[in-house]
Amino acid sequence: MSTIDANLQAVQQIIGAAAREAGRAPRSVALLAVSKTFGFEAVLEAVRAGQRAFGENYLQEALDKIAAVAAAVPETPLEWHFIGPIQSNKTRPIAQHFDWVHAVEREKIAQRLSEQRPAGMAPLNICLQVNISGEASKSGVTPAELPELARRVAALPNLKLRGLMAIPEPEANFEAQRAPFARLRQLYEQLRADGLELDTLSMGMSADLRAAIVEGATIVRVGSAIFGARHYS
Repeated sequence: MSTIDANLQAVQQIIGAAAREAGRAPRSVALLAVSKTFGFEAVLEAVRAGQRAFGENYLQEALDKIAAVAAAVPETPLEWHFIGPIQSNKTRPIAQHFDWVHAVEREKIAQRLSEQRPAGMAPLNICLQVNISGEASKSGVTPAELPELARRVAALPNLKLRGLMAIPEPEANFEAQRAPFARLRQLYEQLRADGLELDTLSMGMSADLRAAIVEGATIVRVGSAIFGARHYS
C-alpha cells in the first residue's frame, strides 16, 4: 500500500468517526483531496487508491495537471474543484476545465463564469465563500450581503448554486472551532428556507475536520494529511 493510499484510508476513518459522532452517515461527507503544489504523479496515486475529487488553487498548475491526469487515466471520471481566489482574467479557463468553484464572492465573477461556461457542458457547480469570522485579511462575502448575492448567482444560466464555503479563523479548542461552522450552517439553512435549493457546505480542513462535520459539512478539504508536507517553489 502506498503512503497516499494509507493516508486516504486514515482520513476516511476520521471522517467516518466524526460523522457517526454527529449521527450522520459517513457517506454524507465527501472528501476533497487538495492536491495543489503536488505533481500529477501524486494525484494518480490517489486516483488508484479510489479518490475521485481534487481541489486546486493555482490555475496554470491545475490546467497542466488536469491534462496530464486525463491522458494517464482517460477512462476514469474525476471531479476538479477550483478552491482558490478568482481573478477576472482567469474565469474563462476555470469555466472550461473545472466542475466546481468554491470561492465565488462577487457577482461579476459569477457572471463571467456563467457566460464562459462552454455550451454542452453541465452547469458549473458554485459555492459562495462567506467571511464567517469577519477577518479583514480573509476573502468572502459578509453574512449581511450573502442573501442578495445568493439570489443573483442562483438566477444565472450555466451555473448551479450548490451552497456555501468558509475558512474560519484557526482555533485550537473544539467548541471554538464549532462556532463559526454553526454560523455558516445557519446562513445555509436560512437560504434554503427562503427557497434556494442548496445541498453543500464546504467547510473543514485537516485541523478542524471533526468540528466541521459535527456542524454539517458535506465536503471537507484535506491536503497535507493525504499528500504530505507542501513544497512551494
